[in-house]
Amino acid sequence: MAKFELKLPKMGESVAEATVTNWLKKVGDKIEMDEAVLEIATDKVDSEVPSEVAGTLVEILFNTDDVVQVGQTIAIIETEGVAVASTPEVKAEAPVAVAEVAKAVEVAKETVAPADFSASDKFFSPLVKNIAKEEGISLAELESISGSGKDGRVNKEDLLNYIKNRGSQTSVQSSTSSIQSTPVAQNSKPVTSNPQPVSVNGGDEIVEMDRMRKLISGYMVASVQTSAHVQSFIEVDVTNIVKWRDKVKAAFEKREGEKLTFTPIMMEAVAKALKDFPGMNISVDGDFIIKRKNINLGMAAALPNGNLIVPVIKNADQLNLVGMAKAVNDLGNRAKAGKLKPDDTQGGTYTVTNVGTFGSVFGTPIINQPQVGILALGAIRKVPAVIETPEGDFIGIRQKMFLSHSYDHRVVDGALGGSFVKRVADYLEAFDVNRDF
Repeated sequence: MAKFELKLPKMGESVAEATVTNWLKKVGDKIEMDEAVLEIATDKVDSEVPSEVAGTLVEILFNTDDVVQVGQTIAIIETEGVAVASTPEVKAEAPVAVAEVAKAVEVAKETVAPADFSASDKFFSPLVKNIAKEEGISLAELESISGSGKDGRVNKEDLLNYIKNRGSQTSVQSSTSSIQSTPVAQNSKPVTSNPQPVSVNGGDEIVEMDRMRKLISGYMVASVQTSAHVQSFIEVDVTNIVKWRDKVKAAFEKREGEKLTFTPIMMEAVAKALKDFPGMNISVDGDFIIKRKNINLGMAAALPNGNLIVPVIKNADQLNLVGMAKAVNDLGNRAKAGKLKPDDTQGGTYTVTNVGTFGSVFGTPIINQPQVGILALGAIRKVPAVIETPEGDFIGIRQKMFLSHSYDHRVVDGALGGSFVKRVADYLEAFDVNRDF
């Protein structure tokens, strides 16, 4: 028997480590190829680590809540290889098929990331890659397969079912069925007991924060302790934007297949203002200021469980309104569905949060470290306002909102912080009602 080292796989270019949140298998458990062994979490995204081989888990090298570096060995799996092929009952049922499975195991052990699929930003296990390679499945075809694993991950069964429906003959699938027909009582996920709420004075409850809430709590406290928060507020007349959106939103959805909300319009203005004021597109590292080359806008999103996550729109200044709308909708939908990848929350240079979604007029948002600014978008309201015309001033009903800008006074003074938010307001008020989308 051979021993296989299960390593923490690469999860994205900017992700170097992850925290072990839950072991789905315990020492002594049998493991199938491509079966999830443990659950991990980066700062805000959860994922599973599948086994690249079939065998028995003989050693666990990290405990729950331990931090693991990408490429570190996290468990040892004893593979059965030849022993599986020599099992009388399995051999009698499908001798050729079992031999092919054993061969696939060896290939999976030797090949971690086939070059054919290295360009994909999706995670595919080595076994899935090798089966796809042998069956002549292209990268685009593999990415189009709907996966049943966590976060839509394509597992072995998904691929084999796809190949079968595609018309190919695959003995690997039949052997898998034979092997899985044996007792698998030990393969069931261990039952984890959640701590019971404690009743205080007969009515109160003490409930432990979940992992994400603990992380958010730590980040918020650390940010307040790190940055000298200062706020600037400005009221903006967005009547033209409201009218324009009402006029084009149906046509936009029909042509692009996407809903047009106010958020991408606001994000477009913020990206333009950041180009005008690069001093806001920086971060702080100790006594050093890092001037960011790219404009990557973080978009704070509330999750169904009440927690918060900030996916990032990369190179936001290079997107037109259609591209911005697609990016906003995609990240927002995947955030709510829990399908964000680790890279989706990395690399932000400035953050926008829409507090108006919940009816708030303005707020004092906390900076997302190590950035130096965050902009809160207030609710759009109909208000009476003084309208200046060549014929004189008069009172009219206008659509207005507040922009609340929090910035780090260690490196951003009032002149820069106030000028930046004023420029965002100028872009919004000068919105062209005759523009195309």
